[in-house]
Amino acid sequence: MRLYLATSNLHKIEELAAMLAATGLDVEVHTAQAVGGMPEVVEDQDTFSGNALKKARALAALLPEDGLALADDSGICIEAFDGAPGVYSARYAGEDATDEENLDKLIREMELLPDDQRGGSFECHLAVVAPHGDERIFVGEILGTILRKRRGEAGFGYDPVFLPVGEDRTTAEMSSEEKAAISHRGNAMRQFLGWLPSILQNSDT
Repeated sequence: MRLYLATSNLHKIEELAAMLAATGLDVEVHTAQAVGGMPEVVEDQDTFSGNALKKARALAALLPEDGLALADDSGICIEAFDGAPGVYSARYAGEDATDEENLDKLIREMELLPDDQRGGSFECHLAVVAPHGDERIFVGEILGTILRKRRGEAGFGYDPVFLPVGEDRTTAEMSSEEKAAISHRGNAMRQFLGWLPSILQNSDT
């Protein structure tokens, strides 16, 4: 079976592909470029699941019969901000904002919050559209505290200020393997990988 990833984010592609490769499952991993590129999708849903499913459906429409579309929508949710920036995490500082600009804005807007009000979480919603239209959503979450200053050079996005519960390092201070073992995307991916063999079995019958 061929799995197509509905994202142009190289960090996400690397994380997802590495986890798939480690399973040893007979799955070829491709980006949307293999079928002409990812269709333009307006991420106008108010939930991660809604946006992820919209992207997965758009890609699935271009795939061969044995193609499986996988889309991710994820972000950071701050308790004191009623879950914001949430689905707007990638464009928190504007439509074309960089990771640095988004992170600068979050640090600035949380500056006056006391330590006991700096809780938050990363959420990842994976949407899968399988051959014959079967659709699934897998949700992963990791809880943590938002630091006042950056720590670490690894990861991407909001990783430099995210300190997971029970850890003394931010997700930007962890190796990719360490991060995947506890991250929101890693949690969602493990659920997906637990389900994937059933689809592979059905495709062989």
